This record gives sequence, C-alpha cells and structure tokens, in this order.
Amino acid sequence: MADEQKVRYLPTFYYDLLSTVTYIKDVLMNPAAARQLVNDVESTILETSKNPGIFEPYRAERKLEKTYYRVKVRNYYIFYTIEEDGIMEVCRLVYARSMLRPWQ
Repeated sequence: MADEQKVRYLPTFYYDLLSTVTYIKDVLMNPAAARQLVNDVESTILETSKNPGIFEPYRAERKLEKTYYRVKVRNYYIFYTIEEDGIMEVCRLVYARSMLRPWQ
C-alpha cells in the first residue's frame, strides 16, 4: 500500500465546509445530506492524499503564487496544493456552479 501524504487543512477550508453543511442542514433542512457530504469530502481527501499529483493542475485566468489542484466531490470542488515538504494542503471547498462563467 502506498504511503499516504500528510494532509493539512487551512481555516478557509473549515469555514467553507461548515458554511456549506450548515446551509444544507438548516436552510435546506436535510441533515442526512449534510452528513453524507462530510463523509464524501473526507473520503475524497483521504483517497486523493495517496497520490495528490495525479490530478491536472487548475488553470486560473490569472497567475497564482502556488499550483492548485482540484478534485470534484458531488457538486463541489476541493482545492488543494502540494507543498514543498510533500504535505497536501487543503485550501477551499467551492460550490461547482459558482465557478461557471456567463458564457458556459
């Protein structure tokens, strides 16, 4: 079995996840879907951490300081970087439709 990379979570990721889960649970009144999203996000991150460089780098419209990768889980993207020390740093959880451009 391949060694898993260490994973570090940024506060922005926790904020995104908490906001999303709270919305699904309290506004949409679907606590089961909120729990399932947390489980899916967690399993996706753990699976991705085994080989984080497998995904194609995210191509931003502007130059970024770091190389970001994204992996889709349900209707969301998890953005992460691979740090010089090999740690997978999970940065954001973004609703996929919020990333659509007007012409898409």
